[in-house]
Order: sequence, then C-alpha cells, then structure tokens
Amino acid sequence: MEERILTDRRLDKILSEFAAHHVLVIGDVMMDEYVWGNARRISPEAPVMVVEVDRESYMPGGAANVVNNVQALGGTTSMIGVIGDDPMAERLVGCLSESGVDVAGLVVDPSRPTTLKTRIIAHSQQVVRVDRESRRKLSGSVMKKVAALVEERLPSVDIVVFSDYDKGMASSVVVNAVIEGARRNGKRVVVNPKPKNARQFKTASVISINQSEAEAVSGVTIGCDKDLNRVSGRLLNILKPEALLITRGPHGMRVITSDGNAEDIPAHLVEVYDVAGAGDTVVSVMALSLASGAEIREAAVLANCAGGAVVRKVGVATVTPAEIRALLNEGDSR
Repeated sequence: MEERILTDRRLDKILSEFAAHHVLVIGDVMMDEYVWGNARRISPEAPVMVVEVDRESYMPGGAANVVNNVQALGGTTSMIGVIGDDPMAERLVGCLSESGVDVAGLVVDPSRPTTLKTRIIAHSQQVVRVDRESRRKLSGSVMKKVAALVEERLPSVDIVVFSDYDKGMASSVVVNAVIEGARRNGKRVVVNPKPKNARQFKTASVISINQSEAEAVSGVTIGCDKDLNRVSGRLLNILKPEALLITRGPHGMRVITSDGNAEDIPAHLVEVYDVAGAGDTVVSVMALSLASGAEIREAAVLANCAGGAVVRKVGVATVTPAEIRALLNEGDSR
C-alpha cells in the first residue's frame, strides 16, 4: 500500500524540496481555449446542439501545461519550444511570462501557426474540440536553433521533461540533443512520448505512457495480467529506460525498473470529470519528485496521486502539493 512507501515525514521532505528545483521543459507548446456555455436546444440547420456562449478562457497547453504544473507545485521552469508569429503566440508568451516562466527558449517560426485547441463545453461536458495546428516537420534551421538552446540550457537545470504531442518537436535532431546532452551533463530526462516517436527516446531516464500508447508501441493488446507483463517486458527491451510508467486509468499505474522489477500502484477512487492533461501532471510530479531525492517508486506514488487529483477537474488543469497530500490522506483513511 502507498502509505507504507511514503510516511508523513518522508512525504514532507520530498514536497518541501519541490521549490528548490529548476525543471527544463521541452516539447510541443500550445494554447488551450475554452468556450463555456449552455446547450438548451437543437439547431434547425443540422442535428447538433446550439451552445449559447457565456464566456471564454485561455490556458497554456501541451508542453506549456507541464510548465504550469511545475509552477503550481512550487518549482521553477524554463521552456524550449516552437511558436508561430501570430496573436495566439503573443497570448501564450504573455500567460507564461506572467507566471514567472523563462520563455527565452521559445523559437518563433513564421511558417507555422501556434497550436490552438478549442474546447466547447456545455454544462461541464465537452461538446466538441477544434484543433488549429501544423504537424509537419520543423525546418532544418529551426531544429538547429532548438538544439542549440537545449545545449545552452541543460547545464543550469536540475532535470528535464520532454512533452511530445507529435507537432514536430520530436525530431531526431532535437531528441538526440536532449538525450545525449542530458547524459553529458548528468541530468535525468522524463518523457511523455507519442507512440510513433517513442523509439526515438530510447535510454531516457523515465518514459511515461498510457495503456493505449503502450499497446501501440508494443503491438500487444492488454486484456489480462499476462498481456500486461508481455507489454512491460517488450517496452523495457525496446526503450531501455531507467524506469517505465504505464498509466492505466481506473487500474492505476504500473512501474517497471530497468532490472525488470514491476509493481502495480492502485488507482485512487475519484470521480473523473476530465482526463485532458493528466499525462502532463504525471510527468511534472515525477520530475520534481526525482529532483527532490525521491526513489522511483516514491515518485510514481506521488505522480499517480497527482493524476487522480487532476482528473477531478474540468479542462486541462494543475495540482498543488496540498492536493497531493489530501488525496494520499484519503487513501490512508480507507
């Protein structure tokens, strides 16, 4: 059980260290737009709901949501990514700068738009999502700029997170700069990859993927514990990380270390409102916990708890150390 792994004293020590660490976040940055309203009737033009808009809101998303999570947990962040030359980029940079994020690593590419995901929500339920983005490869000149920024920033941070949303940042040039640069500088890299790019992150310190992504990378569908064991072993062999996390929704999380030892961490029993951004929360807490001296299993317990806390919220959201502690205490009381 989780309470046997993390005593109150040990938990206090790890959480209190979050504020002392600097995380470099690299990946596909985007803006999340929310259109909030009510749906009371069907359109006379087509069999769809009419959403009467009450308000709109914006939040940094994708890799920028990892940044928001680290900030909410008390850590310091710098980020490296690519944005367009457009009003949404200005809004994104403004939001991050106001939060105290170092945004000097955001490279402007006028040939592509800043990724924008618009979610239309009625009565706390997402009705539809509209994506405006480019998923083509980054140009050679942009990749070189990003790789140079990685090399420049790595020595001064404590740990690295690569948040891959398959919008172009997971190119071989950029990924090699991250993995090789981190190795030279003695830094750990925590990665949340998309299946098509997962093999590029081979030998990363920690790789975190959800069950459907694990199935896609391994080629095995998980229907029972035997299948899960096959997937675990195959991914460990393919990706060769220090540790692998497979998040499994209501089934919790599996942690597999490089020696083949696998442990299952049970899910917290919470009412799920929205899973958007939960993977960002998991890697954020994993990175800060490791930087704060946590062992892999301890970090996974905290990441699992944070994931359970964030899915209680509508939209892409963040968690705080207090919320992690509260959910752990809820588990202890059962």
